[in-house]
This record gives sequence, C-alpha cells and structure tokens, in this order.
Amino acid sequence: MSKIVIVGAGASGLACAICAKRNSNEVIVIEKNSTCGKKILASGNGKCNYFNDDFNIDHYHSQDKELLNKIITSESKQKILDFFSSIGIIPKIKNGYYYPNSDQSISILNSLFTEAKKLGVIFYTDSEVLKITKHKQQFTIITKDKNFIADKIVISTGSKAGIAKNYNGYKLAISFNHTLINVLPALVQLRTNASFLKSWAGVRVDAKIKLYENNKFIKEEVGQLQLTDYGISGICVFNLSGLVAKSLENKNTVKIVIDFLPIVKVNSLKEFVAWLDERNKLLSKRNLVEFLEGIINYKLIQIFIKNLYLPKQASWNDLSYQQKLDFAKQIKEFNLIIKSTNSYEKAQVCSGGIKLSEINLKTFESKLEPGVYFTGEIIDVDGDCGGYNLAWAWISGIRCGENL
Repeated sequence: MSKIVIVGAGASGLACAICAKRNSNEVIVIEKNSTCGKKILASGNGKCNYFNDDFNIDHYHSQDKELLNKIITSESKQKILDFFSSIGIIPKIKNGYYYPNSDQSISILNSLFTEAKKLGVIFYTDSEVLKITKHKQQFTIITKDKNFIADKIVISTGSKAGIAKNYNGYKLAISFNHTLINVLPALVQLRTNASFLKSWAGVRVDAKIKLYENNKFIKEEVGQLQLTDYGISGICVFNLSGLVAKSLENKNTVKIVIDFLPIVKVNSLKEFVAWLDERNKLLSKRNLVEFLEGIINYKLIQIFIKNLYLPKQASWNDLSYQQKLDFAKQIKEFNLIIKSTNSYEKAQVCSGGIKLSEINLKTFESKLEPGVYFTGEIIDVDGDCGGYNLAWAWISGIRCGENL
C-alpha cells in the first residue's frame, strides 16, 4: 500500500482517486476550490456530455499525436464504460453522445464523489498546493495551512481554461523538469473587427465553415454557427479554435470562410447563381429581402446588400451577372479575417501542456521523475467538442489510478 496525494479534484483526479483507492492505497485529494468537479457541472449545458461513442484519434490534438494511438483504443473505451457502470451511471445516448440518464451533470459529480468517499478517499478543499519537494523516495506537498507527505504524487490540476489567473499547475510540473508545450486557449470563440458585427449579433445559423492559414485550406466544420458582436462562436467554431490560436501565435493570417446555405450543394458560385436564377423564376417580382425570405436570416441579407452597396429595393433581376456572383459569394463564401481568440477565461480547454512523450502512457508516470504522475488536461492533449476532453480525463485518471 502506498500513500498517494492527488492534486486536483476535477474529472481525472476523481477517477484516479477511485481507482487508486480500489487498489487499497491511502489516497488524499487536495483541491484549491471550495468544491470538487466544477467543470463537470458545466459540461453539456448542465447535462454533462461525459463520453462519445465515436472515441477515436481523429478527435484529438497533441504535438505528439502519434503516441495517443496507444491509449485512444477500443480497450480504453470499454474501460471508461465499465468504470461508469461501476459507480452506478446509466447512460442516455443521443447520436453517440453520452449523458447520465437523469440529464443532470450533478449526477456524474455526485456518483464520483460518493464512490470516492465510500471507499475512504480523504478530501481537502480550499487548499492550494504551493510547492512540491522530494527527499529520497518521499514527497512533501506544501499548502498555505498544512503540509502532506506522500510516496507518490498525481498532478491533476487541469489547465488555465476558465481560470487563467492564479493557476499553479504548470509550475508544479516544471519543477520536476518537464517540458511545457505552448499553452493556448482552445474550444473558444473567435474575434474579428468587421464593421457589421453589431448588426448580426444574436443570429444563429446552420453553416459550414472553412479555416484558411495564409490562404491555404486547413480544415472545415459543419454545425450551428453563432454570430456575436465580437465575431463567431458555436461548436463548429470551437472545433477549429485550437488550430486558429496556434496559427495566430505563429503570426499567420487566419481566415474563416462561411457557407450560410450548406443545404444547397453546388460546385461553384456560377452553379449557385444558376440555382438562384431558378428560384427567381417563381419570385421575380420581389426585392432581394423578399426573394431570400425563408432561406437566409433577415439580418444577414441586409448586411450582404450593404456590403455590395446595392439599393435597398433592388431585385435579383436588377443585378448584373458580376453582382449576382458577388451576392452568391456573400452567401456561400463569406470571408472573415480572424484577429484573436477570446481569453483563457472564456475557453473550455487549452491546447498545449506537459509534453506527452515525457509520460509513460501505460501508467501515466513521469519518465523524468519516478513517483510523479500526470492526468487530464495538464497534459498536451485536447479534444473536440462532444465529450472528448472528458473522455481523456477519464481514461488518463483510470489508467493512472489502476497502476498506482
């Protein structure tokens, strides 16, 4: 039996504590907040999307991504599902997204915390770890009010996302000579400085968005797009935001191209103009606002007309062919130059963190300092929206705990 201290009572820390205690260890969890699992409660708009059936490497990002193939596996998937069964969670599965059957995130947190407490895990909240030292084979964990002695230490402090200020986790890791991959906001909103932002604020549309870096296509996403007074948001934006943050950090020009009408499948703007010409045969006596009624949000139509300096009462028939092409481009290839992401406080996760290759992925023990372990978001792994970041927290916590 070992005496284990886990720093951080988030998703990975709680999973690790349960599995480590099941191995008959003495387990103490130190949490700087007054309560455990704050991010769990916020997940899935309060319903906690805790897993996704499409658990595969394509949904994850890391500087050492090839190493993730060792852990993002069908075996790991089964471990996660078995773990949640063992703490009493019955899933409600919608399009591959896992939620607790209660539709309440508190169910996930309470099940984790109750299991840990029943097993005998000891929790100290409102207790921030300031420093960790090692002498011979033991660690001293120093907080403001109390010091702890441990045989093994697990750093499960999450990232700067949603916190930013007063985050100490990376300092603890660096104190054991670990490499910190550049930490940037991810799953976060994107900002631009276009003149029309106040005019489109509040609009939500189903769209396809494409990311370009120095005019080179990088990736596309489809989903609900939220238009704001600072730029764009929504799951499809979030899934590109980590790439955007890295590109901006490297001083690249970043462009998002929006297709506001992805249900109309065409191969070129000329084909889309032809599609609009066909629509106009039925609606030829209408102005542009009336002509696009029901397929494009009214606020967007007004922006398109203003961007092209068209008369407010112009009809499709009034436009030259070039103007039709320009109008078609506003709908199918709307360009936004992205200037920045929102801050760490607004981000759901961060990209970057402790270098993955410095961790033994069978045990999650440091390769640099025996007895030090890492789990969850502090490691250089981040996932797409849809339960993938929690899945990483669960499997890293479970595997670490099982091997303690």
